[in-house]
Amino acid sequence: MSTNATTEIVPGWETVIGLEVHAELATATKLFSGAPNRFGGEPNTNIDPVSLGLPGSLPVLNEKAVELAIRVGLALHCRVQRSVFSRKNYFYPDMPKDFQISQYDLPINGEGWLELADGRRVGIERAHLEEDTGKSTHVGGGGRIHEADYSLVDYNRAGVPLIEIVGAPDLRSPEDARAYVSELRSILVAIGASDGKMEEGSMRVDCNVSVRALGETELGTRCEIKNINSLRSLGRAIVYEARRQVDLVTSGGRVEQQTRHWDEAEGSTHKLRSKEEAYDYRYFPEPDLVPVEPSDEWIESIRAALPMLPRERRRRLADEAKIETAAAALTVERGMDDLAVEAIGLGADPVRVLVHLENNLADGIGSLSAGPFAALIAMEVDGNLTSTQTKTVLAVLVADGGNPAEVATELGFEAMEAEELEVIVDSLIAEHPQDWLAFTSGDDKERKKKAGFFVGQIMKVTGGQADGRAVNELLARRADA
Repeated sequence: MSTNATTEIVPGWETVIGLEVHAELATATKLFSGAPNRFGGEPNTNIDPVSLGLPGSLPVLNEKAVELAIRVGLALHCRVQRSVFSRKNYFYPDMPKDFQISQYDLPINGEGWLELADGRRVGIERAHLEEDTGKSTHVGGGGRIHEADYSLVDYNRAGVPLIEIVGAPDLRSPEDARAYVSELRSILVAIGASDGKMEEGSMRVDCNVSVRALGETELGTRCEIKNINSLRSLGRAIVYEARRQVDLVTSGGRVEQQTRHWDEAEGSTHKLRSKEEAYDYRYFPEPDLVPVEPSDEWIESIRAALPMLPRERRRRLADEAKIETAAAALTVERGMDDLAVEAIGLGADPVRVLVHLENNLADGIGSLSAGPFAALIAMEVDGNLTSTQTKTVLAVLVADGGNPAEVATELGFEAMEAEELEVIVDSLIAEHPQDWLAFTSGDDKERKKKAGFFVGQIMKVTGGQADGRAVNELLARRADA
């Protein structure tokens, strides 16, 4: 399931992108122990014998983590299946037992797909459970291990439940990659699986990038960029890495499969190590954990409890407002679609509803409810309030609630009579003949500029009580007379 047309970062070359997103699950305790799962705190306080890998400690699977993983799988249209935990072996400086319990050949969620805001689908190869590692802090130098005087290890994060969502190499541009991560984050938050806070590390992205000449079908050698923690960094890392690989190939070199680090300050990637293959990890089934076999009844009960997902909410709003689905994305992203749908259902003009939600309610809806919102928009559409006055009343409703008609009266807002407005417009035209000539005889750009001039003058004269739309219509009628 691939996305649409390619965006060329380097002319003549196609960039192929596949993302592995790690999200910490919103459980109270860790994946295999009762130690707290919470962000922050003094180093090495959210720990227990299992977190520290002490001899004799045994893992006990967190049922809530399994439920949340199933939620993720269902939301991504994955095949939920019998799964097995395995030991993934290699040197972890911040994992005391020196292996990670993960899922390998039998993940809890098989293939699925994610739908972007514009309707395109991106394949999901798997979404499996695993435990997070601890966190190393390298002290001295530039904060990198090879420059440090010494390193400190915090095991608070060790053992926190992770869902690793492996996307197919269907993405072709930084914009698509950012849209994918943004949509995935919205889904995880909507279903209560994760808080999705990239700034706290509870959602991290590993980005696989390769390049190939346009028209080629064989994939190039990929490099994996580890632990990207912002959408901005994701886009910058993809652009840098694609250009680096193209420069290497066109100069006669060969791309080595590597794991690389993104340096935000430098705006570049650096080699960490040669990329491991699955056999390098020496996977084998975890002997202390039995297979996970969720019943059909449990899976269906989880499915029935899922909330409406972002894609469904966009379609609902698009159908209600008679707009394209993509146009509903911002309102849904801000969590204002319920208000919009209800207000439109009460008869509010859909265009004005979305304009106010997008432009005047970016900081939230506060005490605003659908009934007063719909009534306010009716007052605006009927010409009883100007757009400026409507915005002022709206701010009061957000802060304090109330009846929009009563608020407008208290603020002294009254509709201006058409005849009064015509007198003011004619007076200003007479006062500014050169500007009026430019309006009537100029090109579209000049006409728009002078329309803004006249509207501004009229707003000054009327103290903002004139309706900007009515003014523009009156100017157009005068120009055509």
